[in-house]
Amino acid sequence: MSHTVLAFHAHPDDEALLTGGTLARAAAEGHRALVAVATDGDLGLASSAYRADGDLGRRRMAELAASCRILGVSAVEHLGWADSGLGPDLLDDPPGRVRFARVPDEEAADRLAETLARERVDVLLSYDENGGYGHPDHVKVHRVAALAARRAGIPIVLEATIPRDAICRALDLAAKVYRFPPEFDRSSFERAFSPRSAITHRISVMAYAARKRRAMRAHASQASADGDAPRTLDLLPKIPWPLSTLVFGREWYVDPARPPDAPIAYDIFSGLE
Repeated sequence: MSHTVLAFHAHPDDEALLTGGTLARAAAEGHRALVAVATDGDLGLASSAYRADGDLGRRRMAELAASCRILGVSAVEHLGWADSGLGPDLLDDPPGRVRFARVPDEEAADRLAETLARERVDVLLSYDENGGYGHPDHVKVHRVAALAARRAGIPIVLEATIPRDAICRALDLAAKVYRFPPEFDRSSFERAFSPRSAITHRISVMAYAARKRRAMRAHASQASADGDAPRTLDLLPKIPWPLSTLVFGREWYVDPARPPDAPIAYDIFSGLE
C-alpha cells in the first residue's frame, strides 16, 4: 500500500542533510514524498556573490526545488515565514512577512495542519526536541510539528536526529589527527541531537547515499563562504567513496509515542496498515 510522508523543515538544505535518504527511499518504493519549509532561509550564511542582490531567499528556494527533484519529492511548499537567523538578536521582519520565531506556535501549527490534512499525510518528519544543534527555527519546528500533528490526526510523527554518542566519538578520533580551532566547543555536541538510547527508528538508506550527496550539492549557496572557514555543505559531499556510503547510509528518528521497550524500527511506515 502506498503512503504519504511529509518532511517539515526550517530552511532549504535541511531536507537533504537529515531526511534526504529517507525521502528518496520512500519515493523509490512507490510512496508519495513531500517537503514543507517554514522559511526560505534568507538569513543563511553564504558568500557575498550569493547575497549581493539581496535575494538569497529566492536562490535558496530554487536550490530546494532542485534538491527535491533529485530525491524524488513530489511537491514542495513554503509556509510563508522568514528566517529567524542564529541571533543573538532577532532582526526586524522583512516587508510583508514575519520572522518564524515571532509567529505564535498555535498559529504556525494551524497553518501546517491545513497542509497535512489537505495532503492526507500518514507520516510527518520533524526534528528532535533539541532542534538538532539548537537553531531557534529548528526548535520551533519541533514544537509546531507536534501541535499540528495532533490537530490533523497524523498517526506517526518521527523526529529526525543523529546519535550524539557517534558524533562525539567521531570528533574524538578526528582530534587525534586534526587540531580544531580554539573557538571549537566539543562539549556542545554532548547536548546536541539525541542519545542513542532515545532513537526508535534506524533507516537504511545506503542505496540512496549517492542521491543524497547530489541533493546536498544542489544547495550551492550554503557551501560558499567569503573566508577560509569550511562550510558543512562544502565538506560533506567531498567525503570519498565508499566512506560516504557509510556516513550517509543511515538516518535516525525518535518516535516520542513509541513504548521505550519497543524494538528498533527499520521502516518509517511500520505501524500503518
